[in-house]
Amino acid sequence: MIVGTAGHIDHGKTALVKALTGVDADRLKEEKARGITIDLGYAYSDLGGGRQLGFVDVPGHERFVHNMLAGATGIDAALVVVSAAEGVKPQTVEHLQIVNFLGLDRGIVALTKADLVNDDQLLERMAEVETLLASTSLKSAEIVPVSALTGQGIDELKAKLLALGESRKGMTGFARLAVDRCFVLPGAGVVVTGTVHAGEIHVDDRLLLTPSGLEARVRSLHAQNRPAEVGRAGERCALNLTGPRLSKESIRRGDWVVSADLHAPTDRPDVRLTLLASEGQPLKHWSPVHVHLGAAHVMGRVALLEGERLAPGGTALAQLVLEEKVGALAGDRVILRDPSATRTIAGATVVDPFGPPRNRRTAGRLAELAALGRDDAEVLPRLLRLDSGFVDLARFGPARNLRPAEVARLLADAGGASLEGFGFLADTLAAARLDVVETLKAFHAAKADAPGLQPERLRVSLKKRWPAAVFKVLLDQEVRSKKVMVDGPYLRLPGHSLVLGPRDEALWKKISAELVRDRFKPPRVRDFAQAYGVPEPEMRRLLQRLGRIGRVVEVAPDQYFLRPVVAEMIGIAHAFGREFSAAEFRDKLDNGRKVAILILEFFDRHGITVRRGDLRRTVPQKLGQYGAIATPS
Repeated sequence: MIVGTAGHIDHGKTALVKALTGVDADRLKEEKARGITIDLGYAYSDLGGGRQLGFVDVPGHERFVHNMLAGATGIDAALVVVSAAEGVKPQTVEHLQIVNFLGLDRGIVALTKADLVNDDQLLERMAEVETLLASTSLKSAEIVPVSALTGQGIDELKAKLLALGESRKGMTGFARLAVDRCFVLPGAGVVVTGTVHAGEIHVDDRLLLTPSGLEARVRSLHAQNRPAEVGRAGERCALNLTGPRLSKESIRRGDWVVSADLHAPTDRPDVRLTLLASEGQPLKHWSPVHVHLGAAHVMGRVALLEGERLAPGGTALAQLVLEEKVGALAGDRVILRDPSATRTIAGATVVDPFGPPRNRRTAGRLAELAALGRDDAEVLPRLLRLDSGFVDLARFGPARNLRPAEVARLLADAGGASLEGFGFLADTLAAARLDVVETLKAFHAAKADAPGLQPERLRVSLKKRWPAAVFKVLLDQEVRSKKVMVDGPYLRLPGHSLVLGPRDEALWKKISAELVRDRFKPPRVRDFAQAYGVPEPEMRRLLQRLGRIGRVVEVAPDQYFLRPVVAEMIGIAHAFGREFSAAEFRDKLDNGRKVAILILEFFDRHGITVRRGDLRRTVPQKLGQYGAIATPS
C-alpha cells in the first residue's frame, strides 16, 4: 500500500516518515539547506512477512501544492500530519480538501510533536482535528499522538497503517502508470518513477507514453524499491525504459506509461464537479483554472453543462477544456485550483474522458453522461436504453479500462448484442435491421421505375437516423445476409430490378456499342437522338435512367460515359504518380482539350483530383468511386 503524507509546512511530515522507515525522504540539496520539503520524496518500510508500506512525502508549503498533488493522486491512504504544538493550519485544511476530493476514505491522523504538549493540550488538539475531519472522507480516521524525537506512538502508528489493508487499485485492466519523476541513470538510461494505477507492467513489455505516443520497452524495473520482474497496481515502480525516440527531455511529470490499448489522449474530459462550500463566489461558466489530473498539471477552462453558474457547495456536470492533451479515464479524480494557483477551489470525477466539442449541453448528451456516471455493472443497461440506441464499444471499454472480455460480459448481462464494435439491445438491433428492409420495400413500391436508393439517401430515410458509422455496420449486415443487394451506386431488395422495355433495350445496345467504340470522346445526347431518329427529350430520359441504374455516368451535361470507362480514366490520371497538366491528360486520352477539361472538372467536383493552378493530383482515398482501377506501373 502507498501512504501519502498531508499537512502544513514544518509539522514534521518528513521526520515522521524517517521515524517509520529509517529513510530521509528529503533528497534535494535545497531541501536540506532550507529544512523544508519542496518536491516529492519516497521511502519504504519493510515490516517482514512480505508486508511493506511505501510512503510519498509531499511538500507542506502552499507554493508547492502542485508538487503535493503530483504525488497525492497515486496514494491508497493518507497520513495526515498535524502538530500538537500548533494545531490546524491553512495547508492542513487545503490538503484535507484535496484528500476528500480524491475520494480517499482510508487514513490516519498523526498528532506530531506530542512530547511538547501536556495531556489537556493534546485532548484539545484531538477535538480540533475531529471537528475538521467530520465533513471529509476521513471522518472515521483514528488520531494517534506521536513523537519522531522520542519514538512515542511510532509502533502503534505502524500497526494502524498496516491494519488499513492493501491497495484497492484494480489489476484486471490494462497497465497504467502515472509518471512523477524522470531522470537518466548512468549505464542504464532513462528511468521514470510513479504509481501503477491499474494492471501489471512486466519486464520487456512494450508500452506507450501518453500523451506523446512515444514507444517504450521496459528494460528492467523496481517495484517498491526492489528489483522485480513485474510491477502491479498499487505499487510504486521505477521503470528503465528504452525506445527509438525516448529521452529525458521527451518525458514530463504528468505523462502516463500505458498499454497501447489505453493510449487515447484527450483535452475535453466531461466531469462531475463539486465546488468547495468555502468559496465566496459562484463558479462561472468558462472560468480559467489550474487542472491537476494524475501527476499532470495543465491550464484549462470549466465549461458548465448545467447552467451558467455553480454555487459554493454545489455539484454539476462540466467539461474541462484543456490547453494540452492529457491521459484520462473514467473515474479519475481531478483537482481544480484558482487562476493564480493560490488555493484549491473544486474537485471532480471524470465521467467521460472523450467529451464532444459541440452539442455538449443537449438533453441527449446529458442523459448519456447521467448513465456513464454509474458503476460498470449499471452503465451499459442504461446506455443501451437511451434514444441513441447503441454504444460504441471501442470507445466504452478503453474509457473505463475494461478488457474486451469484460466488455462482452457486461454487454451480455445487459441483454445486449455486439455488431462490429457497436453494442445494441437485441430488440433495437432487430428493429433497425427490419427498418432498412422495409424502407427499401416502401421506396420500390412508390418508385418502381427507380433502381433503388443510394446509401446516404437510405440512411436519412430510416425511421431512426443512425450515425453514418453505425448505419454502415447495420447495412453491411443486411448485405452479407443477402437481404439487401448492392447494384452499382444503389441499394435494392433482391427481388427488385429495373428492366428496360424491348425498344429501349435495343436502343441501348446501339448506344453502348458507340460508347465502347469512342469511349474517351463519346457522342452527346443530341448526337444519339439524331442518329437513331429519337426525340432528344426521350433520348435524354433514357440515358438518365441508365445513369440511375449505374450503366453510364453523366460527366458533363448531356455527355455520358460508360461506368467502367470512368474508372479507366481515373486509373490513367492516377498512373502519372505525380501532379499532371490537362494537356498531359488530353494526350493520354487523345480526345481533344475540351472533352479532357470536362472530365477533369468532373473529377475535381467529386474529389477524385485536387487542382492547384494548372496542375492536378489524384486523391488515393477517392479512386474507387466508379469501380476498381488498374494499378499504376
